[in-house]
Amino acid sequence: MTSKFDRHRRLRSSAAMRNLVRENHVHIEDLIYPLFVVEGSNIKEEIPSMPGVYHFSLDMLAEEMKEIVAAGIQSVLMFGVPEFKDACGSEAYNDQAITQQAIRQIKESYPEMIVIADTCLCQYTDHGHCGVLHEGEVVNDETLKLLAATAVSQAKAGADIIAPSNMMDGFVIAIREGLDEAGFAHIPIMSYAVKYASSFYGPFRDAAHSTPQSGDRKSYQMDPANAREGLLEAASDVREGADFLIVKPALAFMDMVLRLRENFHVPIVAYNVSAEYSMVKAAAANGWIDEERIVMETLVGFKRAGADLIITYHAKDVAKWLTR
Repeated sequence: MTSKFDRHRRLRSSAAMRNLVRENHVHIEDLIYPLFVVEGSNIKEEIPSMPGVYHFSLDMLAEEMKEIVAAGIQSVLMFGVPEFKDACGSEAYNDQAITQQAIRQIKESYPEMIVIADTCLCQYTDHGHCGVLHEGEVVNDETLKLLAATAVSQAKAGADIIAPSNMMDGFVIAIREGLDEAGFAHIPIMSYAVKYASSFYGPFRDAAHSTPQSGDRKSYQMDPANAREGLLEAASDVREGADFLIVKPALAFMDMVLRLRENFHVPIVAYNVSAEYSMVKAAAANGWIDEERIVMETLVGFKRAGADLIITYHAKDVAKWLTR
């Protein structure tokens, strides 16, 4: 029999009451919006597997940035897609490459915008792996040198935060030391600390043109079955100087957001990845779901699990929903 003291519904009786006691909220300043920049001019091409997400040339990026700023979004995550690729991903650390050009352009026009630079080699290498290959295997320590050079080049271009996504052992300390030696001790590192070898990245690989030409990334990205391993990865990164920790993907691994929140005191970032986005878009296009309600429920779930920030392709839509 229900006790007279067990009246939980008292606090759910009206919309105003529910708003009064709501524990978690999504704010515009929590959102980080990914951008894909390409070489050329007059390019705004929708990525087929990611409706509403585009490749932008620098001239078209200017118009997109106006929309982003007008929406109130304060942070963007930059991905460059170069035309030239080679075995060592040299365009990643070329000061005049497309990513560095885009960073400079944004910071010149919007100095208050937080520009986060994804730091990896996969979209710059002709083989599509996140590091240098030797006899078909990714060479860890040789790759670290190139990642540090990439981070320094991105910082020189004006990046506010370096976000290494490569999952090499020791990547945080290699980048930290590289930044410090180059005079960028003030630049924080947002580490992809818990990044799984996931099937949820398919549409992103279309966007970044980064599908491996052979093999897979299971030797350096994490096994989706493992959780304790993620805590070890995160602890290493914090020890080496990481200022933020990312969980990627976020939706299928929300338990890892909670585990990191309970064990570390740095900001936790949930990456709402490409397939999570595309599945919602596809279902909404077929009329099977209410897109806004599904997206907001998902993002509130990330916050409830302990995320401070959310990287999401839904950011512009969410910003509109929050301010209407």
